[in-house]
Amino acid sequence: MGLTAGIIGLPNVGKSTIFNALCKGSAAAENYPFCTIDPNNGIVAIPDDRLRRMTTYLETKKVVPTFLELVDIAGLVKGASKGEGLGNQFLGHVKNVNALVHVVRCFTDEDVSHVHGQCDSISDVEVVQTELILKDLETVQRGIERMEKVSKSGEKEAKSKLELFKKAHSELSKGNNLREIFTDNNSQSWLEELHLLTMKDILYVANVDEEALQMDAEQVLSIEKFAQDQGAQCIRICGKIEAEIAELPQEDRQEFLESLGLSQSGLHVLAVSMYSLLGLRTFFTHNENENRAWTIKAGTHAQSAAGVIHTDFEKGFIKAEVYELTDLEQYGSEASLRSAGKIRQEGRDYTVQDGDIILFKFNV
Repeated sequence: MGLTAGIIGLPNVGKSTIFNALCKGSAAAENYPFCTIDPNNGIVAIPDDRLRRMTTYLETKKVVPTFLELVDIAGLVKGASKGEGLGNQFLGHVKNVNALVHVVRCFTDEDVSHVHGQCDSISDVEVVQTELILKDLETVQRGIERMEKVSKSGEKEAKSKLELFKKAHSELSKGNNLREIFTDNNSQSWLEELHLLTMKDILYVANVDEEALQMDAEQVLSIEKFAQDQGAQCIRICGKIEAEIAELPQEDRQEFLESLGLSQSGLHVLAVSMYSLLGLRTFFTHNENENRAWTIKAGTHAQSAAGVIHTDFEKGFIKAEVYELTDLEQYGSEASLRSAGKIRQEGRDYTVQDGDIILFKFNV
């Protein structure tokens, strides 16, 4: 499955700085010519040290990580949903993303003006949230009008959908995000066809200065509490540091991070948080041509995981041979693992675990 995130926020909060740094600093920029789709879209390789460790023991021609596609939309301003500024033109670009990354300014810089004159993190968040709600109101209203016409034809589900859409419209009118209200699978499935922005999971990114990365500043704490109250997540990233990391050779980046007292880059923190937010897991495959990481939803069974690689794997699924990275590191090779009985035979209903290395057997 593809993993996509739309980056939103007010103007001058550091959205594009973070977007450009992540895309330029990603391994994808070095190994994949399609890293930049256009000025507002980028593909970022998700850091996963397990893939490097696995390749130490399993030789191959190519190593392929999982990717995060980032969509950077123009800064949203008050009235964006009604055509103010450029934001409304791009809100449609994020309707198909898996999640939203809301960058919030938590730094002071006299050289970077604030769209409202002064930095107030909670107020900034609420402006953007209101514009998302207003955009969804417009979308749901069109859905209601469509369902009213369809329901007259006697379509079985149309009346139920119409009631749901009207309820969604009512909640949006009260200023509520829909993700916190419509949590059952049926409602989510029907609302999904509208690609509503307030149904998407959201990750708040507090763009901080270097000091606030490791110390608690009032504005950062307020955003973290706001996110917690919404059932969302919040991470801290320093856009300036990420921009500096992006300019360094890969081999120098870890030393630079450690010199700042950091163990991980902002991209790594973002990727881990996105996986947690969306309930995702990673499994790995190996052959002589490539070692590769694959993304699946938590709880995915082996046969469905095989289908992520190729539909033929799923259709002709016979079994999955599964082993663990720690065992590979202990025994040194697949042959030694097999001799030691450390490669398990699993059936179609096996629930794939994060970090599994799998060889799928199939017949078509």
